[in-house]
Amino acid sequence: MSTITGLPAHILLNHFLVVLVPLTAILAILCAVWPAALQRLVWLVGALSVVVLVLAPLTTSAGEWLEHELGAESPALSAHEALGKTVLYVTIAQVLAAAALVFVHLRRTRDLAVNTMLNVAVAVVVIVISALSMVQIVRIGDSGARAVWSGVVQ
Repeated sequence: MSTITGLPAHILLNHFLVVLVPLTAILAILCAVWPAALQRLVWLVGALSVVVLVLAPLTTSAGEWLEHELGAESPALSAHEALGKTVLYVTIAQVLAAAALVFVHLRRTRDLAVNTMLNVAVAVVVIVISALSMVQIVRIGDSGARAVWSGVVQ
């Protein structure tokens, strides 16, 4: 995939990640700390985490295509490329966090004994992964914006 309606696909796809990664992270944190949110939103969190996992390699692939088309090389672009390669790991972590939330949810809905320590451990892991996901997506987006708007890539 190279362009969508004449625009580089990377430019459009990255906006989905910039919105959906933090949204998924915030909803996951809500599910981790608020049982009512877990009951209502856990499947949405799971679905969104899978969506961002699918979008991540599409976005990085489109970014590599764009870099090749522009023929631009600079330290700012190289930094963005290096950070962009981490988005797949971020999204894999989000899927694993969502899976842990689904596990906790299913335990509760099946009236199995709720292990408080397990719930706390899952909540801590989800919060850490979610916070790191948000930080990393901001770092990636910021480096891309700096590469473009500093006049490096035109």
